[in-house]
Amino acid sequence: MFGPRIKLDKVLLSRAKRYADLAGYSSVSEFVTHVLEKELAKIDDSDSEEDIKKKLKGLGYIS
Repeated sequence: MFGPRIKLDKVLLSRAKRYADLAGYSSVSEFVTHVLEKELAKIDDSDSEEDIKKKLKGLGYIS
């Protein structure tokens, strides 16, 4: 798969590799995709952009 690339901090990448291995994912990319899909699903139910911003603030993603 040759798509957009995302840079991760070395420590975060190391943690992602460890958890991907422990959970039996075939790759770190598969693990990160799954985790990201789960997190996005949590905020997808919002009706408005303002609701999404509130949820992202509550999750600590934006200030």
